[in-house]
Amino acid sequence: MAAMAKLLLLVGLVLVGCAAADSHRYRPGDAVPLYANKVGPFHNPSETYRYFDLPFCAPDKVKDKIEALGEVLNGDRLVDAPYKLDFRVDFDAKSVCSRRLTKDDVVKFRHAVSKDYYFQMYYDDLPFWGFIGTKPEKADAGDKYYLYRHIIFDILYNNDRVIEINVHTDQNAVVDLTDDKELDVEFLYTAKWKETQIPFEKRMEKYSSSSVMPHHLEVHWFSIVNSCVTVLLLTGFLATILMRVLKNDFVKYSHDEEEPDEQEETGWKYIHGDVFRFPSNKSLFSAALGTGTQLFALTTFIFLLALVGVFYPYNRGALFTALVVIYALTSGIAGYSATSFYCQLEGKNWVRNLLLTGCLFCGPLFLTFCFLNTVAIAYNSTAALPFGTICVIVLIWTLVTFPLLVLGGIAGRNSKNEFQAPCRTTKFPREVPTLAWYRRTIPQMAMAGFLPFSAIYIELYYIFASIWGHRIYTIYSILFIVFIILLIVTAFITVALTYFQLTAEDHEWWWRSFLCGGSTGFFVFAYCLYYYRERSDMSGFMQTSFFFGYMACICYAFFLMLGMVGFRAALLFVRHIYKSIKCE
Repeated sequence: MAAMAKLLLLVGLVLVGCAAADSHRYRPGDAVPLYANKVGPFHNPSETYRYFDLPFCAPDKVKDKIEALGEVLNGDRLVDAPYKLDFRVDFDAKSVCSRRLTKDDVVKFRHAVSKDYYFQMYYDDLPFWGFIGTKPEKADAGDKYYLYRHIIFDILYNNDRVIEINVHTDQNAVVDLTDDKELDVEFLYTAKWKETQIPFEKRMEKYSSSSVMPHHLEVHWFSIVNSCVTVLLLTGFLATILMRVLKNDFVKYSHDEEEPDEQEETGWKYIHGDVFRFPSNKSLFSAALGTGTQLFALTTFIFLLALVGVFYPYNRGALFTALVVIYALTSGIAGYSATSFYCQLEGKNWVRNLLLTGCLFCGPLFLTFCFLNTVAIAYNSTAALPFGTICVIVLIWTLVTFPLLVLGGIAGRNSKNEFQAPCRTTKFPREVPTLAWYRRTIPQMAMAGFLPFSAIYIELYYIFASIWGHRIYTIYSILFIVFIILLIVTAFITVALTYFQLTAEDHEWWWRSFLCGGSTGFFVFAYCLYYYRERSDMSGFMQTSFFFGYMACICYAFFLMLGMVGFRAALLFVRHIYKSIKCE
């Protein structure tokens, strides 16, 4: 336990970073770190390139900043910027460099301006953005393309600390890029310092202000109210319908037990000898449950870190670092959950089940990553992971994830828990009667996924705008409430549909409950199609591949996690109702 506590403390230090070591205090004239990060089309957030891939003023030797794992996964490639902004030193129209742009340079800059390229930099860990040029709003044949050559930095300070930085351009200092000809350009920059009373502790509030503006807060709370109404309606439905029906069933079956010869068994009691018959493909079923349990634990830990403030806006790559580290540390949960349940189902080949558990989510994710990383390499994008980073991830999986998975599997194998079934299972299964079309798997999944999705779809827009846009999402408390509501609605609707399935004398509810619980993932992926077409301006093969590739993996993770929740809720319900009657 002490070793685990130290490990978690180390993880926390890695995520929070070494900000405490850097006090961010400067004296007049001190050099303040300024890093250029990346450039790319504004509407394609995944399609990013190194800053000096464009022919800006570059030093003789570009110095890369050493970055953490999460920063590299995020596509950050920080280098020393060509500008020097010393603390509280004002100057006007200082020359960065004078250079001759070749025809190829002009073509590169014109292409960048036509695609609305932006640049991102960090000054004293404060991110800021700007466009590299301008073009007319309507793209006609005779349009002009202009490159900004004079950047103006407005910097606010409070005593000895940097508080805020904004960047804008001199609209009169532009270079016409319309024609393919060589150009002589002098790049300039200006620094203006102003004092402010904003404390250092609140300097990041401007980046999260868009999430907490009154209009957006109203939408967020409307989302919460909408979700709560959905939960209350569903709860009321279960309370007034299911409980009343169950009560009538219990009375009816008790009367049948007193007079067994007068009436034949019907309904869900009729299949008591088959309802706990183990499902087909129990190794795959157990692996899906184990993987879903691990993803649920991962999501819970991520929310806990978010609620305590680890993912503040300028903590670069903290979320990706947390996902990699916590996924590795929770792999033991997947191994234990899958193997213990597999053994309860009287499975024999637990080693194969353990390997299947380890590959069920990692396998599709790895194949997707290989394809997308190849695309990023072809585009020479910063989204392509360096070979060293790939080796680090492989080492984490080899030295942490897989050993913990095996240890969890061994613990699950040795737990020797027996499956708790209130009724004995008959030797031969009953034939499932012919079902109406709306009682079959696909219509049931559609009904099961719609209600949970309706409880979260409003909040989905803000999450998508943060992941696939330039908004910063900071209201994690509201998101956590929405997540809890999602779990409750998923559990309730799966229980209701399982009851209706049993009343139709269909005892094959195991896989059905998992599929119904996870069907929200399909609705989320359908929302991806809508968002891409109607709510975003993304384009190009690389951005489209990244969007649908990684969103397919996220929706698959949703499917496994919510499928586990749906099955666990249905299992508790089925055990409860069959405990309440006398089964022979």
